[in-house]
Order: sequence, then structure tokens, then C-alpha cells
Amino acid sequence: MTKALVPSEHDDGTKFPEPRSFQVKAHEALRQGFREGHKNQIIMAPTGAGKTYLGLRICNEAIQRGKRAVFLCDRTTLINQTSTVADRYGMTSHGIIQAKHWRRRPDELFQIASVQTIAKREFWPQMDVLVVDEAHTTYKAWTTFAKETNATVIGLSATPFTQGLGKIFTNIVNATTMHELTQEGVLVPMRIFSCSKPDMTGAETAGGEWTDKAAEERELKIVGDVVSDWHKFGDNRKTIVFGATIKHCEELCRQFVQSGVMAAIFTSETTEKERENLLKEYRKPNSHLKVLISVEALAKGFDVPDVGCICDARPLRKSLSTAIQMWGRGLRSSLETGKKDCHLLDFSGNIIRFFEDFNDIYFNGLEKLDDGDKLDKKIRTKEEFEAKGCPRCSFSPFHKRCMACGYEKVSKELNEAMPGHMKEIFIGEGKNKKKLANNAEHLWQQVCTYARIHSKPENQSGRAWHLFKQMTGQDSMWSFAKAPTVEISSNVINKIRQMNIAYNKGTKR
Repeated sequence: MTKALVPSEHDDGTKFPEPRSFQVKAHEALRQGFREGHKNQIIMAPTGAGKTYLGLRICNEAIQRGKRAVFLCDRTTLINQTSTVADRYGMTSHGIIQAKHWRRRPDELFQIASVQTIAKREFWPQMDVLVVDEAHTTYKAWTTFAKETNATVIGLSATPFTQGLGKIFTNIVNATTMHELTQEGVLVPMRIFSCSKPDMTGAETAGGEWTDKAAEERELKIVGDVVSDWHKFGDNRKTIVFGATIKHCEELCRQFVQSGVMAAIFTSETTEKERENLLKEYRKPNSHLKVLISVEALAKGFDVPDVGCICDARPLRKSLSTAIQMWGRGLRSSLETGKKDCHLLDFSGNIIRFFEDFNDIYFNGLEKLDDGDKLDKKIRTKEEFEAKGCPRCSFSPFHKRCMACGYEKVSKELNEAMPGHMKEIFIGEGKNKKKLANNAEHLWQQVCTYARIHSKPENQSGRAWHLFKQMTGQDSMWSFAKAPTVEISSNVINKIRQMNIAYNKGTKR
């Protein structure tokens, strides 16, 4: 199966744009995973990272080797969209698995299908490689197949937080992070406004999450505030509003229109033809349709780059993945319109409840699939921002590291023990005292270099972090990706060997 992921050595006639550096890195990490025996792997890639691009490149490399590949969409409505992108990349020789579709060509090596179509057919086409888009939506139709098939299975997801993914995929590849994409200009910064919020005290819950009925009831009380605050902070931008239920969306739409704003509802009850007409109008740069309102239909796989405002009026306590999907709809950059940021208007309290974990995902991504599962099980109860924002730029909310300017909060103990750019780092006492590094940052660079040499790509950042933590007792305040490769001192090498020996002895015991 590994051969299916080796680049073709001849001109295959495709028109793929040159890959970005993180896409090349992700692809190589995927290959390394195969060399280590991982048949099923999942790529975590934020909004804007080009998941479809990565998936189609994987399929293309397979068919150039005479292998059969299937790209699986999580909704029937995305089949034609994916087919159009494949055509744009020069992959015109493909078929679509859908009843009575004009492009039904079962003999082609490359097929595009939806999980709904596969579920109805109850059988799969022959394949060597399966790429599953939005792999966090774990439909039984593909999850069972992925466990049993001999084909290589690659999942794509911005939020691989679903319980059980670790039983399907044995390796996770972090393509990049939201922070890195923002630094590169692929995404825009998010400017957060904490607006009127419903009082969710005592609201009914089911499985730890607020029920739709409870969320609708509380949110309906502040619909007028949502509309008036949008006029204050929305800056007349193209906007997506997420409501609690269809009834809530209908009332939001009514009041937006009543206030003079052209708005429309886009939900599970919107017909295919209505969706097509709405999207055709909404995608226009000068569209008169200013606001689209949805519960969840617009949260995944919907990308209109010039959306500049997200109104979150769907209160959640557990599902960080849903919150990230909603907020991500406004983060794509748009050079054509000069978009510089996205306004997130929080009418739910979600940014307060989720910010600490969101901040970690924003900068670091996930180290293990199980970590995402835990994040979507955790009930958040925090209801207020800290009084002060970032000490450097005042951005709020602020937790450890600022999303706006990158400032990192350092504990008093770390400042005193390891100022980073001032004191040398030693171990031992008296005559046994040995210098490890010129300062804390220099030590971090050495353990990063060690981890790159001695650890798998997907484990390197975590290994460096743990080594630094063991040596200093503190978390690192620097980025693994930006740490240069440096010479590792003999004292650091010896210290790591001692820690490895102690760990192995402990494991044996």
C-alpha cells in the first residue's frame, strides 16, 4: 500500500498548485507512518489548510501507480463540489458513485462518493486507497469497512475529537496549526466581542449538554440583542449566524429582515434548489444577502472566504469541536476583498467556556486522538472572562498565550528560576554542578534537536516538551516548530540518558 503514496515520477497531466511547506511536511509524515506500519491514519488540518487538496493529491498518487482510489464525502451535496475541484486540478478521469449521475463511470480508477450513497448500496467499489473527508463524522457505513478492509484509509478532519477514532486510526498527523496558518496569512486573526448572552443557569441538560429546547428557550429571550449588537459590532460584514434550533433561526431571520438587513435561513429544512440559489447569491462579492442563519448545516464544509463575521448564538457546554467548526467559517483570508480579520460576536458564552482548550488547539493542535475525545466529553462551567486581558495588547480573552500578539504568560517561579535570556541552566550541586545550557531557551533548542533525531515526527514536539519539563519542572514557553537545530551539549545528552534509564527501570518494575 505504501507505493500508492509515493509521488509519480512522470508528468501525470494534473494541475495541482505547488504545495505549501506544511502540506509537504504532512505528506512526508504520512509516508513515515506507513513505513512504521500504520495502515489507517488521520490528518488533522484546520480550516484553510487544504484538506481536499491533500486528499486529492493522495488519490492522484495512487491512480498514477495504477491503484484504485475513492474520495468519500460526508454529505451528498459535497460530491459535485469535490468533483469540480478534481477537474480544476486536472483529475478529469474520475467517476461519481451516485444513482443516475451523469458522471457515473465505474471503470475509472478514481471515484468520488458520499457515505449516504454507499450506505444505500450496501457495498463498496474495489479500491486500494480510501480518503474519508470530515472523518470525525463516524458513520457506520465507512467505519466498519475501514477496520476490515486491506485498503489504505486516510481520514481528513479539522476536529478529530469523536470517541472511537483511536480504534479506527492508529496514527494522527498534525498538518499545521491555526496559529501557523494565521502567521502565514492563510487565516485571519479573530477579533472577539463578548455580547449579550442568555442566562443558562439551571437549563435542562441531556448527557451533559444543554438540550435544544433549553438552548432555544433561553436564546429566544435575547434575539433583539443579537440583531442590535450585530449592527454595532458586525460592521455590516457578510455574516453567518448560528442558532440553537430551526425555530430560533426563523425568529433571528425575521428580526434581521425587520431591521433592514437581507437575511435568509439555511437549515436541514432548506430544499436543495433553495440552497443552490442562496449560495449562488451569497458567494457574490457584492451580494445583497448579508446574513445566512443556520443551526449546523453551515458549520462543516462550507467556505465563503469573504465571510467576515460569525455570530455564535448556540450555547454549548461540551462540544469544543462544534464550536471550532462554527468559528472557523469566518477565518479564511480573502485577498480579493482585503479582509484583515474576523469578528466573532459571542451571544452564547461559548468563547468564555471553551477558550482555554481552544487556545491550546489554536497553538498546538492535538498530540493524540484520545486527547480530542476527552475535550468533547469535558463539561465547561466558566461563565465570565478574567478581569484583565493580555498584559501586552489587552486582547481578551487571554489564557497563557495571546491569540492576538503571541505574548506568553510566564509563572513567577519560572521567571525566578529560569529567566530564559539571562541565567545559565545547571544541574547538581557543589562540585557535581554541571552546566546544561546558556539559558532556558538554549536548553529548549537542545531538547528539540534531540527529539527531532530520536523521535517519530508525530511525537517530536511532545517528546521535547516532556524532556524540558523533567529537567526544569516548568512548561516550555517557546515554539517547537520555530526552535533552530543546535549542537547538543554532552551534559544534556548524559542527563537525557539518565532519565531514559530511570524510566526503563520504572517500566520494568
